[in-house]
Amino acid sequence: MKFSRITVRSDQMGGVPCIRGLRIPVATVVGMVAEGISDKEILKAYPDLQAEDIREALRYAAEAVRERELPLVSTP
Repeated sequence: MKFSRITVRSDQMGGVPCIRGLRIPVATVVGMVAEGISDKEILKAYPDLQAEDIREALRYAAEAVRERELPLVSTP
């Protein structure tokens, strides 16, 4: 899958995936969505973002999770 809006640069933000070369980590955007913050509120908080940036951040996160197996805690 190609991600044209996600950049990873070792000289920026310690190499964490960011949105379009901005200093806005994908994890920040995904975390805001997970907390129930609306796209409109995210775009207001980060005026340099575009709606498509949010969608691509979610696609990127979904792909990252697919790439590794995460341990789950079973409940009795």
